[in-house]
Formats: sequence, structure tokens, C-alpha cells
Amino acid sequence: MIVTYVFVFLFLLMAGYMIWLNAAERKELQANVNNTKQDSTSENVIRGSIVTEDGTTLASTSVSEDGTQIRYYPYENVFAHVVGYASNGKSGLEAYANSQLLSSHISLVDQLRSEEKGEKVQGDTVVVTLDPALQQAAYYALGSYKGAVVVMEPDSGKILAMISKPDFNPNTISQDWDSMVTDETNSALLNRATQGLYPPGSTFKILTSLSYIRENPDTYSQFSFNCQGSLSREDVTITCYNGEVHGQEDLKASFAHSCNTAFAQIGLDMDGDDFRETAEDFLFNTSLPTDLQHSESVFELDGNSSYGEQMTTAIGQGDTLVTPLHMALIASTVANGGILMKPYYIARVETAQGELVSETDPSAYGELMSVEEAEILTGFMEETVNGGTASALLGAGYTAAGKTGSAEYETGGTTGTHSWFVGFSNVEDPDIVVAVIAEDGGTGSQTAVPIAKAIFDAYYYG
Repeated sequence: MIVTYVFVFLFLLMAGYMIWLNAAERKELQANVNNTKQDSTSENVIRGSIVTEDGTTLASTSVSEDGTQIRYYPYENVFAHVVGYASNGKSGLEAYANSQLLSSHISLVDQLRSEEKGEKVQGDTVVVTLDPALQQAAYYALGSYKGAVVVMEPDSGKILAMISKPDFNPNTISQDWDSMVTDETNSALLNRATQGLYPPGSTFKILTSLSYIRENPDTYSQFSFNCQGSLSREDVTITCYNGEVHGQEDLKASFAHSCNTAFAQIGLDMDGDDFRETAEDFLFNTSLPTDLQHSESVFELDGNSSYGEQMTTAIGQGDTLVTPLHMALIASTVANGGILMKPYYIARVETAQGELVSETDPSAYGELMSVEEAEILTGFMEETVNGGTASALLGAGYTAAGKTGSAEYETGGTTGTHSWFVGFSNVEDPDIVVAVIAEDGGTGSQTAVPIAKAIFDAYYYG
């Protein structure tokens, strides 16, 4: 009898696990590039199209006389990483939406007609949130720089544009495959927006400031620091860019002018464990709530870290690494009053005849900061535009708030500086968030801010 109960229990446990797996992990399993089960339906289904909400086609399939399906990408390189490819494996939305594209919800009558004729049925259409005009504006604004751009709506989580360079032409992916997978210099198949890990530089001062405010809620407004261009602690020296002397500054001015020495002192003053808690509140060292394959951002500081690690981490250097998408989510949380919306790419799925199959409703990931904290950081970021390192955004006909960054790196004896900007427009009721990184672009104000301005301009003026 006991044996019977054991087997019944194990059976129920297995059944419960299978139900949970189907409900909780279904999307991830379907999107896994190693899952070839859905591809078996391609024998009966013509892979569906990927289109934007305004009806622009980003990927479609034609069928030749011998029945061969040919996938076509009208915009070639422009949407390469976010839309992805569907041969030589799959990537991007082609991978994530694979099951939808190989499913067909056309009417039973149409399915029977196709079966009688021995024809394949048309797969469903995936309608994405990407904006063709913004995508092209971001693509051309980034120009010849290696790097990435992410544009999103902070109050919904819609991803409006995602660029990664170097890029590739998905129409010729099969012909170019061998050369691309062996090209370690360009890593063109890597989606730098979601998988590229970079030191955040001064853009990280958004979280440094937040952690300092949380640790000193009653006295942070009294912060004062006399910048002399450098700050030394034993064998570690932190300098402001080009040794600039900022003089006496409060916290907002230190943020707006991106004063490294002030923030290095803040790093020394703060508790490392509290700083780590703030970073992990904002999803460092864990997965992001995104549907596309991505890297986890890294934050290693804790209460046992050295003074050098405290100083460099506070200014976004040291061992801290972040993806451009993650920086967009941090800025989006500030813009949305402290609430992070889950980023999403698929607006809805339709039949080939345009009938609704499913729809994505915007959803909140969680409240990562209070409304008051978001307002304080918004003021800091607005001052960065009004009188700080992002002043090139002034006078454009829209308001903006942001943070620049100049992230120094060293790889294999080679040193350089990546150019960063993260911010949002229409400060009182934010419209879009833009995150930009231009590899070896120098200071944020020099390269990333003009790229962001071109994107903001395209949004407002076309």
C-alpha cells in the first residue's frame, strides 16, 4: 500500500511540474534557439511576417515554384539584431516569436482549402512595437561607431528602436556566416544593446546618487564638496575630466558637471553593502525582464571592498559592467516616477487576414524607487541639460533630462573611452527614453549627446 501511495505521489508531482513548466516557462522554451520542435510545423505553414504597428513589413516569406521558402528583410541591416534572422539558427524576434510565426489561426475553411490543394497555410503575423522612422534615425545617427542605441516608452515599456553595430545583412546571413563567426574584431552577430557589457562611466552616478540619498535622507541636500580636480587616497587618485577644477559644489551641481572627485568622496562615505543593495534593487547581478537573449549586468562592491574599489565604483568604473538596455531601464524608471515597466517588443499577433490572435498589455515590473526619489533624480538630470554636460540638448523645442558618461576601459593593453548618454524628453510628462553608447567615442557630451539629440529630433519633428 505504501508503495502505491509513493507512486501516486510521484505521478502527481510530475504532472504538477509539467503543468507549471508549460505555464511558466512556455515562452522561454519556445524561444530557445535549441528548440527545433516548432520548425517541424514549417512543413505545413509558411512562416508568418513581422510587421510594425503602422503596417511596415520588416520580415516576410515568399515561396518559390519548387516550394522553397525565402525569408526577406526589406530594411537589410537596419533592424538586423532586434528582428534577427531565421536561417543558420535564429536570433532576435525571429527566435522569440518562432512559435507564433509558425502557427496559423486562419479560418478552418481556408485551412481545408489549402489542404485540398496541397498548399501550405500562411502563418500568423507578429506586429512589433518598433518604430521604423526612429529605428532609421538611430541607425544613421550612430553612424560608423561600434555601439548601441535603445529607445523606449517609459510609461508602457514599448521598445521603439534598438540598434547594434557592427551589424549584418540578414538577407545574406547564410553566405556571410563563416566569415562573421570567425571575426572576433567586430563580433557583428552580438547584439550589443542587450548582450554588450560596458563600464557605465558617469551614467552610473544616477544610482550612486540614489544610494547616497537613501543613506542620508535628511542631510543629502547639505552635501558640499570643494573640487580641486583630483582626489587621492593613499595609492589611488581620481581625477575629473582633463583635471578640471569645479570648485565648491552641492550634490546636484556635482551630478550635472559629472564631478568625479565629489563622487569618489561619496563612494568613500557610503556603506558598501547599502550601495550593493541599491544596485541589486535595480537588477544588477540578475536577469532583466526582457524577452530577448541578454547579459546580466555586474556589480561587485560590498562592505569588504577596498577604498580604491569604493572610489572607482562610485564613478561607474572599476568592475561594474552594464548593458545599454539596462541603462535605458534605469532611466525609464526615473522618468516613470519610480516604476519600471517591463520592456516588450510584440504589440500583438494577428492572422494573415488581420484578425486578432493575442495582444500584449503593458505591465509593471515593480516600484524600484519612490516618487520623491524619482523627482530628485529628474531634477539632477534636468540640471545636466540646463547647465551641465548635456547642454547640447537645450533650445531644441522640447525639454530633456539626462546623464552623460565617459567610460574608460583597458583591453589587452589598449585603452580608450566609450561615450555614453541616457535620458528622456518632455520632462513633465516623459515621451521617450534614449540610451546611447558609442565605443571609443570619447566624452558623452562629445559624441553620445549629439546622437541622442538626432533621435529626439526625429521623434518630434520627423
